[in-house]
Amino acid sequence: MTKHVAVLMGGLSAEREVSLRSGEACAKALEAEGFKVTRLDVDRQIGERLAALRPDVAFNALHGRYGEDGVIQGILEMLAIPYTHSGVLASALAMRKDRARDVLRAAGVPVAKGLTVDRLEAAKRHVLPPPYVVKPLSEGSSFGVIIVRADQAHPPQELTRADWSYGEKLLIESFVAGRELTCAVIGDKAYDVIEIRAADGGWYDYDAKYAPGGSIHILPANLKEFVYQNVQELALVAHRALGCRGVSRTDFRYDDSPGGTGELVVLEVNSQPGMTETSLVPEIAAFAGMSFGELVRWMVEDASCDR
Repeated sequence: MTKHVAVLMGGLSAEREVSLRSGEACAKALEAEGFKVTRLDVDRQIGERLAALRPDVAFNALHGRYGEDGVIQGILEMLAIPYTHSGVLASALAMRKDRARDVLRAAGVPVAKGLTVDRLEAAKRHVLPPPYVVKPLSEGSSFGVIIVRADQAHPPQELTRADWSYGEKLLIESFVAGRELTCAVIGDKAYDVIEIRAADGGWYDYDAKYAPGGSIHILPANLKEFVYQNVQELALVAHRALGCRGVSRTDFRYDDSPGGTGELVVLEVNSQPGMTETSLVPEIAAFAGMSFGELVRWMVEDASCDR
C-alpha cells in the first residue's frame, strides 16, 4: 500500500516563506519517490486537520516557532502520527539558544562566551566588550541578529523599537572572527563540512542564506584534516547531547585568520535545517552520493513517535 505523507509547511513563524519553499521541494521529491503526499500549510487548526486526515507519516518541513520548538511535535505525539526530525524535548532544547548552550558546554562542546540579558538592558550599555553578536533566544534564519562592531560606541538602538518582535530576552555572544562552517548529521553519522561565505563579503544574514547567488559554498571545506574531523566529531556530539533525531545541522565559527585565536565554537544546532534542493543539508547529502529523493525517502522511513 502506498504510504500517505503529510508535508507540514508554512506555519506561523517569521520563517514561514522559507518553510513553504522547503515543504514544496520535499513534497515534489516525495511524490517522485512514489508516496501519496498532502501539503498542509500549518495554522492553529492543524491538530483537527491532522486528526481528520490521519496520514501514515508527517514530514515536518516547518522552521522556527511552533514547528521547530517542540509544539508541533507534541501535537503529533498526542495524535500518534509518526514524524520526521527531532522529538519534543530535543526540538524545544535546540530552539532555545541559551539552554542549548548550557547542555552543549556540559557535553564538552565549545561555545562562544555569552550571557542572557533583557532587551532594554542590552540597549542601554555594552554588556560584553565589542565586537559581539545579539541573538533572539528562539529565532532562526538570522532574524533579529545584530552584529555590534569593535568600533561601535553605543549599543544597538534597534532594540528599543516598539515593533521589536523577537522577544524580551536576548543572547549576547562574543564575536568570533574567521570562517563559517556547517556539518550535517544524518541518522547517527556526521557527514562532510561546508564553508559558507556571503557573496558580498559581509556576514551570513538572511539575504546571503536565501537570495539567489547570495552565498558561496565550499564543499568540502578547505581545512586541515584534524580540524575537519574535529568539526565532524563536535557536530555528532552536539546532535547526541541535545537528543536530536533524523537530520540536524550544526553551525560553527573557526578563527584561523592571521594572528587569530584558533578558536572553534559551535553557534547552534538546527533541528529543522532548510530542505530545498539547494539547501546545505541536501548539498552535503548529494556530495556523499545521496540524492534529494533518497534523502527525503530515508527521512520518511526513519519517522516515528516517541523521538
